[in-house]
Amino acid sequence: MDDRIYNGMRALDLGSEGWHKPWSGGNGGSCVEAMKLADGRVALRQSTDPDGPALIYTDHEIRMFIEGAKDGKADFLLS
Repeated sequence: MDDRIYNGMRALDLGSEGWHKPWSGGNGGSCVEAMKLADGRVALRQSTDPDGPALIYTDHEIRMFIEGAKDGKADFLLS
């Protein structure tokens, strides 16, 4: 694991290449962008603030979130 990459670091410091908008939609361009890091972790940033903080998650954390969301465990966020 790269100790120079940490939760809350400036997303800009991770570079501008490799960011994806998997959750983009009809929300006026405001969406979450994700980047898979070389060590398997995942960085998330707000598309409207690409220089702002990045949230860094382990492969396990992201996997559990996505699987939980698919199972409806995040539905409370929509109400």
